[in-house]
Formats: sequence, C-alpha cells, structure tokens
Amino acid sequence: MDPSDESMLRRTGGEAGILAGAGYAVLLQIAHPDVARGVADHSDFASRPLDRLRGTLYYVYGVSLGTEEERARVGAIVRALHRKVRGPGYDALDPELLLWVAATLYHSGARLYELVLGERSEQERELLLRESARYGTSLGLPEEHWPASLEEFEKYWERACARLEVGPEARTLARDLFRPNNRLLWPLTAAQRFISGGLLPPDLREAFGIPWSPAHQRRFDRLFRMVGAVYPRLPRGVRTLPSTLYLRSMRRGGGWKKRRRGSGSAGRRARVS
Repeated sequence: MDPSDESMLRRTGGEAGILAGAGYAVLLQIAHPDVARGVADHSDFASRPLDRLRGTLYYVYGVSLGTEEERARVGAIVRALHRKVRGPGYDALDPELLLWVAATLYHSGARLYELVLGERSEQERELLLRESARYGTSLGLPEEHWPASLEEFEKYWERACARLEVGPEARTLARDLFRPNNRLLWPLTAAQRFISGGLLPPDLREAFGIPWSPAHQRRFDRLFRMVGAVYPRLPRGVRTLPSTLYLRSMRRGGGWKKRRRGSGSAGRRARVS
C-alpha cells in the first residue's frame, strides 16, 4: 500500500519514532490524581515493565493499525479489565479519565511524529485528531466527548493540564517506571526519563523530580535535530518494524490472554502473552 493512501492514524501509529514519547504519555496520564490512584492500586510497573509495555503497545497498535475485528477485540478486553479498576474517588470507566488517557495518546503521538518527521499541514492534523477518537471510543468513551476540532482540543488540553497535580502516588509510579526491578532495563528507562523531561512543561517536570538545566536542554535539542535529520531517511520498513512485530505477535497469540487467578495482588492483574 502506498503510504499516502493510508489513514493519518495508521501513518502515525506505525512509526517507531513516536515510541520515544512513551514515558511522556505515561507521566501525563498519572499527573491526573485519579488516574494515578487507579494505576497505583491496580498496576505493577516495577516488577513487570515489559509485560506492561507489551500490553500498552498491543492496545495502541491494535487500535491504530488493526482490522475492525481486532480493534473491537482489543477494546473489549481493555474495557473488561477497566471494569475492575475502581476504588475510593476513581473509576477507570469515568468518561473524564477515559478522555484524558486517550488525549495523551493522541497528543504524544502527534508531537513526536512532528519532532522526528517534520510538521504536518493543518488538514493532516485535523484528520489525525478525528481518527484518534478511536483511542477513546475503544476504551468506552462516548464519541461525542472527543473534541471535534483542533481548536476544541487545544481548549480542552489547556483546561485539563491546569487541573493536573503530581501527588505521592504519581511520584512513586514515576520512580518505578524509570527504575524497574530489572536493572538491565535502566539504560532504556534513563533515556525515556531524559526525553520525558524535555517534553514535559517545566512545572510537571519539577513536580516529578526530573533534573533539568540549560545543558540538559541543549542535549535534548541536539538529540532531536539529529533524529530529525536521520530518521526520515530510514526505509519505512525499518521505521515500522516494531509495530509490525507487535501486531504479528498479537495475531499469532490470538490477542491478549488473562493470567490465571492466583494468590496475592499479581494474581488479580491481567497480563499479555
């Protein structure tokens, strides 16, 4: 298929370059206090980071690149898992929380795409926004809650960001995210922490305790100038290899499968195979 014939969401979602914003999207999500409480009570970044990453990418790639049947299946699995994620002051099926999580996926993907591949036209941005409604509707968000235009999204984003508050749960989750139990992953998570620091607004970066200075900013700017010069010249098959492999894995395994129930909190959590 000619890339120009693909949907904007498909063209964006398949690019490996947007994975550089994974940590950024997670930090934005848990900066919402209710999301942080839900994740703190029902997730396990530190002990199973690769499983958590695989589950997230199955969802993102399934929604953005999968067939209609695959999108429906992935969405049904995630909604079933989210029905169990509720507690004092939070409910994972709350439309406000669904909209915020979906908005962070759209925002981080769009921002990283333009950092590594160049700016898009206004029409392309509008198309991507409309198609990215899938991130929310697959989670159970009523379609009418998704912003209908870039202007509407920017207004929503500004209001939502003004209400963010990085509390103790979010800081603990960020620490677990960037310092998982498996030390072999630390170089990768250190890189994610640095990139996240450069992408976050200063107030959130400070609240998460990510050190930053003019020297950090210069390194960040140099990094993305280099990536922006090299990445677009890579063959598209190389740039989309991670999404291709994850989709192949998802299809070969028949999608997500739940872990058997067992004792302790780990037995109550779902995992991917």
